[in-house]
Amino acid sequence: MKKLEGAGLARVAAGAVLGLAFSAVLELYIVGTRELSPVICLLCAVLGAAAGIATLPFADDGKSLLLRSGAHFGVTSVVFLLLAAQLGAHGVELLAWLAILAVLYALIWLGRWIGWYVEVMQLRTLLGLSLGPSPLKWRETLPYLPFVLLLCDGLPLLLRAFDAPDVPVLSGLILPYLLLPVGGFFAGLSLGKRQGLCPLYPAACFVCYLPMVYLLFNYTALFHCFMVALPALAGNGMGWLYRRAVPKGETEL
Repeated sequence: MKKLEGAGLARVAAGAVLGLAFSAVLELYIVGTRELSPVICLLCAVLGAAAGIATLPFADDGKSLLLRSGAHFGVTSVVFLLLAAQLGAHGVELLAWLAILAVLYALIWLGRWIGWYVEVMQLRTLLGLSLGPSPLKWRETLPYLPFVLLLCDGLPLLLRAFDAPDVPVLSGLILPYLLLPVGGFFAGLSLGKRQGLCPLYPAACFVCYLPMVYLLFNYTALFHCFMVALPALAGNGMGWLYRRAVPKGETEL
């Protein structure tokens, strides 16, 4: 623990020094001023220190990881916006710089997380432990993909084949208002009872039905995607709540 704290302080100090060096380059060569602003130097040093903290190992559990990452991004974005304002940005420009920061932060965070996750899986495999849930529960959601394809792609094509050409009652009314919500909800309920929250399931329902919107209808039928995705999300959430409330042995009913 002391080694980790020492390493953290060293990285913060190194980041602050690099931030100060960058402030000199920023003001003297990029902005073109002749004097260094103490405020800009301080903000650059704080940003450098925040970048140094970001190089520390990830937290052990997902909740702590998300909380720490969110807090770190919040502090970083505030300091970054203050720096941008000191350099003359305002209004929409600040929002644009914040969006750029968010994208860069997400890309760097995701790259580090993937590496960390691979290391954890390798370690668990070497120790003979269970691999645990996959990222976003993709492995747990995969068995439901054939059902999603059948519900969101096969069924609409089948109903359209038997539908009236002038008034498509089957594919235009019964499918989006009855079959899609009911099928998405109860499959999501089953998945939630067995695997917990699986956010990729409602997303898969939305994406898989999207081609049908333009193949069978037009852009005005985009709401059909939500007619299957939202019930799928609700069912998955209810199944997750059931899983938490009922003993594990009874969730297989």
